[in-house]
Amino acid sequence: MRIHENGQIEIDGIDKLILNSFMENANMPVSQLAKELRISNTAVHQRIKKLETSGVIDATKAIVNPTVLGYSTMSFVGVFMDKPSSYKLVINSLEQIPEVVEAHFTTGNYGIFLKILCRDNLHLMNVLNQKIQQIDGVTRTETIISLEQPIVRQIKL
Repeated sequence: MRIHENGQIEIDGIDKLILNSFMENANMPVSQLAKELRISNTAVHQRIKKLETSGVIDATKAIVNPTVLGYSTMSFVGVFMDKPSSYKLVINSLEQIPEVVEAHFTTGNYGIFLKILCRDNLHLMNVLNQKIQQIDGVTRTETIISLEQPIVRQIKL
């Protein structure tokens, strides 16, 4: 791994193999990965630590399937704000809504674009009407319900 003056990180082939393996299965033992890469456990462990320290690996966590837990309605919501300076206040309020799982500050029609998980359409309607649309600075929302998520992946290196 090499860090350029502009802060951009360049990773080598072994780091790419480690990252691709971790993205497929973060529970893979270091010893198994080392054996597959034909390098020592210590070398793999050191590279993983460098990737974590540099921020290339943001986190290792379990991915929960929301549908199994009863959250079968995924939607995307464009949030219109009264003025751009409302952004921080709106984001602070959105952080208090557990159904909001992603928020993006965007270009285009929406000031903020959200990913929301709900149990059903009625739950979604309540989140929209009783929570999001009640936030000071939010003028209106536009909702798109996801019918299926056929592709779920990270960027391949």
